[in-house]
Amino acid sequence: MSRLPPLRLLTTFEAVARLGSMREAASALNVTQPAVTQALKALEDHVGAVLIDRTTRPARLTEPGQQLARATRDGLDLIAATIEEIRSSTGLVDQRLTVACTMGFATHWLMPRLSDFYARNPGLFVNVQVPPTDLPQIWPGTDLVLRYGRGTWTDGETLRLFSEVVCPVGHPALVENLLAKGAGLETAPLIHVRTVEARHWEGWSDYFAGRGLPKPRGQSHVFDNYVQAVQAALDSRGLMLGWRSITEKLVADGSLEPWPDAALDLGTAYFATVAPAAAKRPAVRAFVAWLGEKTEAESLDR
Repeated sequence: MSRLPPLRLLTTFEAVARLGSMREAASALNVTQPAVTQALKALEDHVGAVLIDRTTRPARLTEPGQQLARATRDGLDLIAATIEEIRSSTGLVDQRLTVACTMGFATHWLMPRLSDFYARNPGLFVNVQVPPTDLPQIWPGTDLVLRYGRGTWTDGETLRLFSEVVCPVGHPALVENLLAKGAGLETAPLIHVRTVEARHWEGWSDYFAGRGLPKPRGQSHVFDNYVQAVQAALDSRGLMLGWRSITEKLVADGSLEPWPDAALDLGTAYFATVAPAAAKRPAVRAFVAWLGEKTEAESLDR
């Protein structure tokens, strides 16, 4: 027997260990759950030890499983890093760029528009990173960051993309019902986004203060990112603070309804900051040019 199992078994095991679920791993690998189960059994037969305790819900890694998970993760990371070095040395680095932004911006603004960039720039590839902070920074390997604020950063050349305007939004039926009852924002159910990392986005308290409204006393629902908050709003759980970069398309297609006459301009905007080391790269210049053209065209359409 070979000392090493097939790479397919190790990548499947790594996905299960990382995601903590066979179902999630199957979805990430685009295979069926029975295929994941069979791969894990084959790997256990090869190793000669039980790697996953299936008597618990959810299933957990055994001690041998934890050992193999650490080794597999380190090994795959080394393989990935080596491939990146090879790509760089053979010139493929000129065909791709790495962009960092928040999960909400990536999900609701950037990803739906990337097909347009690819159509205009065939052969280029965009790697999108979502760091655990709401204010992405330029780290080694990052070509540019897309972030919200007032544009005062000094870590690279910064381009203003569009102004951010906040307005409470909710499911149309919920907004209609609240207005019909004569309810004000201070009594409406509100959806909050609160995490240790989310320090740079204004919340409901900032909005109420900016509008000169009394403190809210309605029911609160708290989530740790805007993707969850948007889904809660779509499910009529409450009103959320709708940002142009996150909820504009949902308002435009009628999925969410803005609270009437409630928009508030906080004097902030979305910006793109280019890492100094990447400023002259053709792929990065093409992406920045596309960002400027795209945001300008969408502003003119309003």
